[in-house]
Amino acid sequence: MRVRQEDFAEFYAAYRDGCLRAVLATVGDRMLAEDLVAEAFARAWASWSKVSRHPAPQAWVVRTAYNTHVSWWRRRRREVRLDGHDASAVEADAGVDPKVLAALRRLPTRQRDVVVLRIFLDLDTQTTARALDIAPGTVTAHLSRAVASLREQLVTVDAQEDGR
Repeated sequence: MRVRQEDFAEFYAAYRDGCLRAVLATVGDRMLAEDLVAEAFARAWASWSKVSRHPAPQAWVVRTAYNTHVSWWRRRRREVRLDGHDASAVEADAGVDPKVLAALRRLPTRQRDVVVLRIFLDLDTQTTARALDIAPGTVTAHLSRAVASLREQLVTVDAQEDGR
């Protein structure tokens, strides 16, 4: 039992920040992302014997956080938003440029998932493909399209800010 706790503690320390950035890139709200990641790590701990054998346990955590977000959204979709609350606001200390996060949120879901796993979590193409249950060639194609779209969006934003 002790080895299991130490292994999980090392996993948590090594991957918490990366998983948080990955989830934040999708949801755009720091507090929500922290809640989702905490819930996902709690579920990972509860299933650690299974999760520790996963080819990319950090991808498992991120996917669990995404699934939790969808479940929460379904339960809460009828709630009323308070005036003045901007759910897309991102705190500066998130570790990712808000312009990049905004551009990521404009990507199609699958492209965003590929970027998050390949770039934010630094997974290889094969592991990303297994985590998303798609072919490695599809991962490469989505990543290529996503990078091109991000480049176009971010260059356009920078050019507009420079007054070009």
